[in-house]
Amino acid sequence: MQEASATEAALDSVKKLMQAGDFGKAEKQLLKMHDEVEKNDDVLYMLAVCQRYLSKHSSALATLEKLKSLVPEHSRAFQETGHVYRAMNNAGAALNAFSRATQINPALAASFRAQIDILTATDRSHLTGQLKQQLESLEALPKPLVAVTDLIAQGKLIKAEQLCKAFMQKVPRNIEGMRLLADIGSRLGVLEDAEFLLESAVEFAPDHTKARIDYIQVLRKRQNYQESLRQAKLLLDTDPSNPQFQSVFAVESMQSGDYDTALSMFESILKILPEDPVTLTSRGHALKTQGQTEDAIDSYRRAIKKYAAHGEAYYSLANLKLFSFSDEEIQAMEAQESNLGISHQSRIYLNFALGKAYEDKGLFDKAFMFYERGNAFKKSQSRYKASDLTAEFKAQTEVFDDAFIASHANTGFTSPDPIFIVGLPRSGSTLLEQILASHSQVDGTMELPNMLALAQKLRRGERMSAVNHYPGILKELPAEQFLEFGEKFIDETRVHRGSAPFFIDKMPNNFRHVGLIKLMLPNAKIIDARRHPMGSCFSGFKQLFAEGQEFTYGLEEVGTYYRDYVELMDHWDKVLPGQVLRVQYEEVVADLDTQVRRILDYCGLEFEESCINFHETDRSVRTPSSEQVRQPIYQSGIEQWKNFESNLDPLKQALGPMLERYPI
Repeated sequence: MQEASATEAALDSVKKLMQAGDFGKAEKQLLKMHDEVEKNDDVLYMLAVCQRYLSKHSSALATLEKLKSLVPEHSRAFQETGHVYRAMNNAGAALNAFSRATQINPALAASFRAQIDILTATDRSHLTGQLKQQLESLEALPKPLVAVTDLIAQGKLIKAEQLCKAFMQKVPRNIEGMRLLADIGSRLGVLEDAEFLLESAVEFAPDHTKARIDYIQVLRKRQNYQESLRQAKLLLDTDPSNPQFQSVFAVESMQSGDYDTALSMFESILKILPEDPVTLTSRGHALKTQGQTEDAIDSYRRAIKKYAAHGEAYYSLANLKLFSFSDEEIQAMEAQESNLGISHQSRIYLNFALGKAYEDKGLFDKAFMFYERGNAFKKSQSRYKASDLTAEFKAQTEVFDDAFIASHANTGFTSPDPIFIVGLPRSGSTLLEQILASHSQVDGTMELPNMLALAQKLRRGERMSAVNHYPGILKELPAEQFLEFGEKFIDETRVHRGSAPFFIDKMPNNFRHVGLIKLMLPNAKIIDARRHPMGSCFSGFKQLFAEGQEFTYGLEEVGTYYRDYVELMDHWDKVLPGQVLRVQYEEVVADLDTQVRRILDYCGLEFEESCINFHETDRSVRTPSSEQVRQPIYQSGIEQWKNFESNLDPLKQALGPMLERYPI
C-alpha cells in the first residue's frame, strides 16, 4: 500500500509538470519510475504523451506498444497512438488507431472528432455520417454517464456502478443510465438485475433500439430463448429490411433451435450485405450445430476470403475437431497473427487456431508456443485470481459441516427431475449428457445458468459489486427460502425441457454449489464427470472458451483449480455420502456398457440400448465436443497431453498429489 501511495504521489508531481508544459523534466521522472515500477500502465501512458510533445515519435510508439502488450484494450493507448501518427502526418495509421480507440471506449470524444477531421481532410467526408451521429449522441449524454461509459471501458466496474447509481437516484427513468447500469450488472454476472433494468427501459421507451437489443442479449444470456426470440421479432417488425435487426432475429432463432429460419434469415442478410464475414461465420455456427460440417467449413472459408484477418472464422474451423488446415491456410494465419492492425480478440483466435493446426501436423513444441501465446493474450484481459477461488472453496467446506447439513435434513423442493452433470470442462460431461439424453425418460438441455446466477445473487447481496456474502449467507437463510429456490429452479428451467420426466443440467462449474443444490433440491441426482488431471487440464488450456472459464488461461492456474476441485469434491463425499456419482472418463471409454448401466442405475432408470448407441441420437449439441459425441466411443484423445509433456512441468507442479491419486 505504501508503494502504491508513493507511485500515486509521484504521478501527481509529473502531472503538474505536464500541465506546466515541462515535458522534458516529466519524461525524465517517468523513465526513472518505469525502471522502478515496470508494469504501471499510467506511467507508460504519460510517458508516451510526453514523448509525443517532445516530438520523439518513434519512442512514443515503442512506449505505446509496451502499454498495449500490458493492457491490450487500453483505449487511451490507441487514442494516443492516433495522435502520434497524426503528428507524423500518417493519416491512414492515425485513422485506424482512433477507430480502434472508439470501438473499445465509446466515451472518447477526441477520437471521434479526429476521425471526422481526417476523413474530411482526405476528401472522404461522405464516410463521416455515422461518426457524427455517435459524437452527437455522446455529447448529448449527461456528463456523469459519459464518465460511467469511460469507467466501464476501463474495467473499473465498482466506480462505474457507484457513479451510475448516484445519477439514477436523481434521474430514475433515464434510459441510457438504465442501459449502463444493466451493462455493469451483465459484466458482473448479475443477470437478473440487468434483465429487470432493461425490461423497464423497453417498457418506458419501446422505440429505443439499443435498449431492446441489450434486453435481447441479456435474455439470451439467461437462456430465456422464448422471450428473447419474441423481443427480436418485435424489433424486426419495426423495420423488416434492416440487416442488423435480421441478424438479431437470426441469432435468436438459432438459439431457440429453429435453424431453418436462422439460415433463411442469414441468406437474406447476405443478399443485402454480400459475403459479410460476420454473417457467414454465424451461418457456419448454425450449420455446425446441425451437423452439416462441410457446409459450415465452406461458410467459414467464405468469411475468410472476404476478410483475411477474420480470426473468429479461423478459430471456428480449428474448433471443428475433425478438420485440418492446409499449408496455405497456416501461412495466411501466421501472416495475420503478426499483423499489428488486427484486433486483440482476432489475435487470440488466430493463436489458438495455429496451435490446433501445428498439433495436427505433429509439431507439438510449435503448437504449444501458439497455445501458450493465445492464453497469455487472453489472460492479459482477465482479473482472475486463483487464490480467490481457493478461498471460496474453503468457505464452502466451512459452511457445509456435518452440523449444518443435519440441521437442514428436511429442506428444499422434493422434485426428482434434475440430473446435474458437474466437473471440469473437457472432462467428458458432454459425452455423459449425450448418453443420458438418449434415454426416453430424459431431456437433454444445455449448460443452464440458473445455479450460477443464484450463487452470484447470493454473493453480491443487495449490490452488484460488493463484498462476497456467499456461501456464508446460507447460514442466515430460513429453511423456507431453500424450498423457494428449488421451486423457482424447476419453474425457470421448464422452458428448456420436453415432455420427459427428467432433465439434465450440464453446467460443469456447478460442482462448486453441490451443497446449495442439495439444500434446495434434495432429490436431484449429481454426476461428477472426472478425467485424468493432465488430460483434463491440458485440454482446457488449449480450448478457447467463450466465457466463464478464466482458470484455463495458465498452466499453474488450471492445475490449482483442478486440485481445489478435487478437494472440494472430497468434502462433498464426506458430508453428503452417496449423493454424488463419480464417473471416470477413461472408464467410460474402456467399458461403455458397464458404465452406462451404472449411471442409469444411479439415476433410477431402466437400461435402454439407445444409451449405448448415443452417437445415433439426433439432437443439437452446442459445446466444443459436438462432433465427438456424434461418433462412436474412441480412445485416441485420452492421452494427447503426452505429446506436450516436455512443456507441462508448471502444470504438474500445480497438480501435486492429484497426479498420484487418479483415478479418484
